[in-house]
Amino acid sequence: MRFLYNLLTYLLLIPFAGYWLVRGIGNRSYLENLGQRFGFGFPKFDRCIWVHAVSVGEVQASAPLIRALKERFPGRQLLITTVTPTGAARVKSLFGETVHHGYIPFEFPHAIRAFFQNVNPEAALIMETEIWPNLYRGCGIRKIPLILVSARISPRSVPGYRKLLPLIRETLSHGIIIAAQSQLDADRFLALGANPARTCVMGNIKFDIEPDEAVVSKGRALRDELFGDRPVWIAASTHEGEEHLILNVHRELCAKHPELLLVLVPRHPERFPSVRELIEKQGFNVVSRTAQQPAGDAAVFLCDTMGEVPMFYAASDVAFVAGSLIPIGGHNLLEPAMLGVPIVTGPYNFNAQDVADLFVDLGACRRVAGTEELVTTVSELLTDRDVAAQLGDAGRSVLEENRGSLERLLILLEPLLSDRTSS
Repeated sequence: MRFLYNLLTYLLLIPFAGYWLVRGIGNRSYLENLGQRFGFGFPKFDRCIWVHAVSVGEVQASAPLIRALKERFPGRQLLITTVTPTGAARVKSLFGETVHHGYIPFEFPHAIRAFFQNVNPEAALIMETEIWPNLYRGCGIRKIPLILVSARISPRSVPGYRKLLPLIRETLSHGIIIAAQSQLDADRFLALGANPARTCVMGNIKFDIEPDEAVVSKGRALRDELFGDRPVWIAASTHEGEEHLILNVHRELCAKHPELLLVLVPRHPERFPSVRELIEKQGFNVVSRTAQQPAGDAAVFLCDTMGEVPMFYAASDVAFVAGSLIPIGGHNLLEPAMLGVPIVTGPYNFNAQDVADLFVDLGACRRVAGTEELVTTVSELLTDRDVAAQLGDAGRSVLEENRGSLERLLILLEPLLSDRTSS
């Protein structure tokens, strides 16, 4: 099966590279360091810890881990890889030049081989779950410790993995340590052939996120500067097909709250112009963040910058975490929870179902079935500040009660690095 898998990776190489080039026409950042997609262009490292985080959400979730690694292992350089340019931008905004960034190579043998010849990390930490047979095998045959951090497998993905069970079982046999988010996730990995001795439940590292007081202060100052005393709700990380639903909700909310302002934050920067066009077609006055001017009498404030979502959460009265009104699977509920902002989400949370269910069950988040409930819920939270405050406080409490995964992970990692150094 591995032969067939490798053959498929080579057959898909040309169309996949073509796709990347086409994306680069509209967004030049997709063409930056293109050689790294083929395993070239990485710096040579003497002692390096490699952390892989797919995009913005995973980079944000890995921030406490990266900061802890910098402090705990000061003699090691850190390489952070992402798939997307937006993830790269977030790495730069969080860590500047204190870490190295690169793009993870395409999943075909020559690219993987070139990557390891250049980087040769002491340890690899993959955020959440991406099962890449060639990449993981590359770690295994080089005896590079590989940990799947906050590892999870959604019930929806299990049938797909089962179709490739021999390959998946072989992939998980390369000495991989699975630090699962929950017992359910651990059981799913075990069902796919993971080694019980190397599979453990460590919780979700995302809960170890720490509030940045500077971000809170900037958010409050930004609100005073741009929004004045208007009520504000934010729809963060929206996707195509979702914005028009949210704008319809906003129209109904404005009938009840005439001064209400919507901060709209599309997930992907290449869609900023089309989202602005949609807002204007819907008849709303809009001000863009890049205009660097107050919202005035605009009904919608379009956040067309990267890396500022936490600051705009802090500037809002109610946070709707998008990607959840349509079947995208939802996004990170923990950022607004960290800031004590009352959270609302839609019905589709399968990207992090356990976290969403925990928040809902503990009264730390409102989950709505659709747009009608979204109107009702946001309106209630804008009107009843006591209820909103209770919801925000509950979110903070859930975070506090579920911390500790990071320290458990560092305890696990220390002997692995020691063994690597002594060998």
